[in-house]
Amino acid sequence: MKTILKIFALLFCVVSYSQTTIKGKITDNTGLPLPGANIVIVGTTTGAVSDFDGNYILTTDQEPPFSIRVSYTGFETQTVEVTSSDQTVDVTLQEGNTLDEVVISASRTPERIFESPVTVERFGLKEIKNTASVDFYDGLENLKGVDINTNSLTFKSVNTRGFATFANTRFMQLVDGMDNSTPALNFPIGNLVGMIETDVQSVELLPGASSALYGANAFNGILFMRSKSPFDHSGISAYIKRGITSQEAAGDNDYTDLGVRFAHKFTEHFAAKVNFGYLKGTDWFATNEEDRFNRGLTRADLDYDGINIYGDEVVTNINNVAQSLEALGLAPAGSSALVPSVDVSRTGYNERDLTNYNAESIKADWGLYFRPWGDDFEIQYVGKVGTGNTIYQGANRYNIKNFFQQQHKLEVRNDNFFVRGYVVADKAGDSYDMVFTGIQINNSWKDNNTWFGEYVGTYIGATLGGATDAEAHVAARQAADTGRFLPGTPEFQNAFNRSVADPDLTTGSRFQDESRYYHADANYNFGDLVDFAEIQVGGSYRRYRLNSSGTIYTDVDGPINYSEVGIYTQLQRSLEISESVELKLTGSVRYDKSELFDGFFSPRISAGFTINEDHNIRASFQTGFRNPTTQDLYIGLNVGRAILVGGAEDNPARDIRNYDLSPTGSAIVGQTNINVDATGAYNNSFFANSVTEGFANSGNPADLEIANSNFVKPEQVTSFEVGYRGKLDAVIVDASAYYNRYQDFLANETVISPFYGDVQLTQTLPDGTPLAVAAIANGDFEAYQTYTNSDEEVNSYGAAIQVSAKVFDGFDLSANYTYAKLDFDVTQNPDFRTNFNTPEHKTKVSFGKTELFKNFGFNVAWRWSDNYFWEASFGDGDVPSFNVLDAQVNFRIPSLKSTIKAGATNLLQDEYFTAFGTGFIGSQYYVSLTINNL
Repeated sequence: MKTILKIFALLFCVVSYSQTTIKGKITDNTGLPLPGANIVIVGTTTGAVSDFDGNYILTTDQEPPFSIRVSYTGFETQTVEVTSSDQTVDVTLQEGNTLDEVVISASRTPERIFESPVTVERFGLKEIKNTASVDFYDGLENLKGVDINTNSLTFKSVNTRGFATFANTRFMQLVDGMDNSTPALNFPIGNLVGMIETDVQSVELLPGASSALYGANAFNGILFMRSKSPFDHSGISAYIKRGITSQEAAGDNDYTDLGVRFAHKFTEHFAAKVNFGYLKGTDWFATNEEDRFNRGLTRADLDYDGINIYGDEVVTNINNVAQSLEALGLAPAGSSALVPSVDVSRTGYNERDLTNYNAESIKADWGLYFRPWGDDFEIQYVGKVGTGNTIYQGANRYNIKNFFQQQHKLEVRNDNFFVRGYVVADKAGDSYDMVFTGIQINNSWKDNNTWFGEYVGTYIGATLGGATDAEAHVAARQAADTGRFLPGTPEFQNAFNRSVADPDLTTGSRFQDESRYYHADANYNFGDLVDFAEIQVGGSYRRYRLNSSGTIYTDVDGPINYSEVGIYTQLQRSLEISESVELKLTGSVRYDKSELFDGFFSPRISAGFTINEDHNIRASFQTGFRNPTTQDLYIGLNVGRAILVGGAEDNPARDIRNYDLSPTGSAIVGQTNINVDATGAYNNSFFANSVTEGFANSGNPADLEIANSNFVKPEQVTSFEVGYRGKLDAVIVDASAYYNRYQDFLANETVISPFYGDVQLTQTLPDGTPLAVAAIANGDFEAYQTYTNSDEEVNSYGAAIQVSAKVFDGFDLSANYTYAKLDFDVTQNPDFRTNFNTPEHKTKVSFGKTELFKNFGFNVAWRWSDNYFWEASFGDGDVPSFNVLDAQVNFRIPSLKSTIKAGATNLLQDEYFTAFGTGFIGSQYYVSLTINNL
């Protein structure tokens, strides 16, 4: 009996540990290996990935017969039957087309891009490897309908369908499901703390309103970036890029970008990965000395304010100064009559003297992945950290120095559901406002009262001595600038250091921030449980904690907290109308509620007709909403010529500042200085344009227009879209058109609030002069940029088309065109800023071949942008049309599992810019080596 039991035990062990090993090679139809192809046993999650040479080995406890599925992006998936152990299975994949690629973002479920109910763009492994841009993130600008505005070498803002500044709060960026927006600024800061290139699995871009599934701020589009799973992509891969940036203003400067990825699948139950990236270069110098307000002024003019000159934002009317000096007995009686009523600005400093233009990014992320039962049920922990230096242009120009952001996520998921929670926290580091740095350096050697007093005193003396007006102004500035700190001197550097270390914007220029937000969301797909349709339900919750110590927000008394919650559902069903026609219907609705506003619903419906498997016509009606952002609500930031004040009902009263009154104002009010909060921006203000243009020219109080901005509320959009995707012989066409109608459009108004008097002009002086008019005449007022909603109708519409094909025996040719148009009467609303900031026409073309000859490929990309008008809080101005040519050649070294690429951007060397106030974009030249990137 014991012998029989031993035999059974032995047989049991043999059965238990018997394994099937399959090996082979995956190639394309030309015989080239396909690294990174996925080989999965049908019905399981067990699989393998082909190596750099296309080889794979798959080991399983499952006994044949069974089938394996082999897939590779851009190629048709094949299923092959395995009939014996230790079988060699070589598979040749046929190249497919872009319509067969699978996307997830459009419906929160995998589907062919061909059948997507809305417009979606995809940037996969093939496109990433072949991009002519410096990196994958820059390569997105070659997609149709996409705008990339260059803020800095390390900070580029992605947008679709208009309405974008660098503070792009209408566009969402998700990395493995986590929002990449900074808590302090409430918008993505490019790829500064994002993904490294060797860890990118795919990039999907969903233009247009998507709030029905993705909530607030999924308003103009979403960028989805997915990383590689260590279960599917194990091993070590790395890249290094070395080259130069070349710009007329900055010269030629070194550029380095490197990254390394470590990933290992320990067992079928546990895998882990670590990524590290480092980039260092020199930013594009911003040296534009043209007048910031498009008045054609130069440095020889009295009220000059240069675009990239800082400190000259401080301006005053010198006749008011003369009156004050005369009233105090510091100027001869009657001398103020000699001084003209003109504005004079202080002498400023060049931006290049206030920053070193160091562009740097250091980022790392890590993940632990558990599959307790060896199937698709997975538990993830992911952590990300990033720091760096960049330039950000908002209301002013900011040096983002030693900025730090971290993210931590815990997620449980399988193919049908996910539940995730994460936190995003940042620190401003040593960041500072370059405009205020220039202002404070001026104040360090001579305060404003002294400088303007010396200016006016010298002007009076020169005029009494017989000088002309122009000669008197020259003498006055020379006298007032005596002792001015010059760049490069110890005095200048000491003043600079004091300013950037001081967070009090009345004396310094540093801004502080340690804000964060907590987010949780979940989704369940009932597709496996319900037959008649695919039903999904989900929801999200977010809690903000703003903590800038009063340097950005009105949180000087402590952090500001508020939360948002939303729930949604979607139903999707396919109906076979006939043998050649299939109808796919999708409907979804979402309910959202912020604790600051009433809740509301966002529905979306779409229909897609597939005809003869080669043509798909789609139509959709979508709605989107945008809760006012943290800045829209709670900002309280002095930017020089105006104060930005958020439109939450409780916010203006928290922005309290002290002002010195003019001598006339002091006599009216009965005190020399007063504390004023920002409530006047919303209940006692004039439109700035009516003050500076209408009233200033006519002197007629009837030309003053009451502003009294409304407090903010959520913005909504209704979007109608139609599209076509199809294959016409060897040509693939993807086209779409849309019309957007906005309600309660969120933007800025520029207003002026007097320190005394009412804007209804009911309060008057004994001579009948309205008090508010006297306050404006005396300079006793504050300019604000309020955050509010428009009562006017704001609409936009556009279209895009892309045509791609294989030509000349295997060359890839693609061309696209995008049209975008704003429908808004700007002339009737001169103080309301839509910030459309999008060219009306864009054209992009790419041409290349992955295998021109053995192991050698190339790609060339050209894009042209029409001229457009840029408007933002920093300044308004024309952006001239430009065209850019990028190119790369690459050579594969199979024996080393490596690829060498040499490339250049802006080969035409025609420097350009995409936003008013930024540095001109030059050229980049680089050589890269990528090792074992599957």
